[in-house]
Amino acid sequence: MVGSNIDAEQLKQKYNPEGSALRRDQKELLRMLRKVDAICKENNIQWWLSSGTLLGAARHKGFIPWDDDIDIVMLRKDAKRLEKILLRIEDKEFVYHTMRSDVEYVNCFGKYRKREGRISVNNRRYDYYKWCGVGFDIFSIEKTSFFAAKAASTIYGNLQHLTSYIRCGAIRKPLIRLIELLCLGIVFPILRLIGLINPKGEYHYALGQGWSKHTFFMRDTFPLTTLEFEGEQMPAPKDVDAYLTRVYGDWRKMPNEDQIRKCIHCQEYINEIYGTK
Repeated sequence: MVGSNIDAEQLKQKYNPEGSALRRDQKELLRMLRKVDAICKENNIQWWLSSGTLLGAARHKGFIPWDDDIDIVMLRKDAKRLEKILLRIEDKEFVYHTMRSDVEYVNCFGKYRKREGRISVNNRRYDYYKWCGVGFDIFSIEKTSFFAAKAASTIYGNLQHLTSYIRCGAIRKPLIRLIELLCLGIVFPILRLIGLINPKGEYHYALGQGWSKHTFFMRDTFPLTTLEFEGEQMPAPKDVDAYLTRVYGDWRKMPNEDQIRKCIHCQEYINEIYGTK
């Protein structure tokens, strides 16, 4: 499925050659994904590649060369089960970073990350995090409308964004919890009811998680299939093209250099690739 106009070796040498910081962390993310996959298999939890990670599998048979993240997704009920399992596990190397394990983590999706280390990203919220190591995102989807998904992420995201400017933890932390209580306890349940008015049968990332334009349909998702990712077979939706086309349009087309640079979040990788300080 890799585009015929893509020179894989040339891209690898430019963005993530062996020995580079980005390639080092990509391999670490893959090791972490294997660990979560094993836990999911033990507990009969289905997950699959999503977003840019699925695009990478379809177009590059692995990571998009400049990608510094992994995105996986599962049904909301399975994500709740996985969260309980991961929060119970005592692991000295990895942690499931959620709003339950760290009050400063305000995302409505979890991140499986290394306890040690710190990735250098331009995000003031990271200064407050309990853990800042490399990690990957675990999203969930629910049956809801675009309106409900968009409204939830806009309301929650804008409210929590304001808290990142408050330097005093004694004020910031209670305010974070108050916003969570308001949104998760009142706003989201109302929007969840509104989202049931959904004649198309759409699924979106669970309320508050963002990226509301990502639309899922069960007919395109199950039964899951597999795609090659970094030499391994990883779970993927039944109709990969349908999902990627909805999200990215002509997903086989390579982005230009300006678009690529905007996709790289970690300053260390940017410095290494472009020789900047």
